[in-house]
Amino acid sequence: MLHKVLIEAVSNQATRLLMSEKSLPAPEVEKHLKALLQSALAKMDVVSRDEFETQQVVLQRTRERLEVLERRVTEMEQRQQPAAI
Repeated sequence: MLHKVLIEAVSNQATRLLMSEKSLPAPEVEKHLKALLQSALAKMDVVSRDEFETQQVVLQRTRERLEVLERRVTEMEQRQQPAAI
């Protein structure tokens, strides 16, 4: 719900910026819009694509290590069990 309110606030601010009577030059409008969007994204607690992909790699390695450890534990448990007759 916070995201919806935040997006609406950003939209309203962008509309005011674009419709202002000051008629800012295009590079100035772009600079203000970029700052506005960066601020909104920071409040939404999102991560960059690079951060996401880095965490994906870390998670994949962790899963692989966990699978190896699970196999080792299973093998050790099987060795500890007495042979069934």
